[in-house]
Amino acid sequence: MSDPVLHTPDGRYIVVRDRLWRATNPGLSVDEKTRHVAALMRARRAVGDARRRDDPIALRLARDQVDEAKHQLGERGPVWWDDGAPDLNRHMVHTTPYATWHASITANDES
Repeated sequence: MSDPVLHTPDGRYIVVRDRLWRATNPGLSVDEKTRHVAALMRARRAVGDARRRDDPIALRLARDQVDEAKHQLGERGPVWWDDGAPDLNRHMVHTTPYATWHASITANDES
């Protein structure tokens, strides 16, 4: 089974609805990644629970936990690469240096 997530050639981003989102740091060990993903999923469930209860304090705490897990995964905060390339997180792919690559990928998908 193939991975349905489209990654940029350098692995720094995933592309969702033509927008770049920073990928998880590939330098994390399997144990670290597993632990942080589990924390992220717990935090996301807590966000949903807080919203259903209409509890703004619990919602703020849960969102802070999501943010912390995302930082630990390298998806937020300082970039995990060290070559000085800018962070293009949340940019539309067609406005970035990945535009030509993405256009070639989507052109292949349409044929």
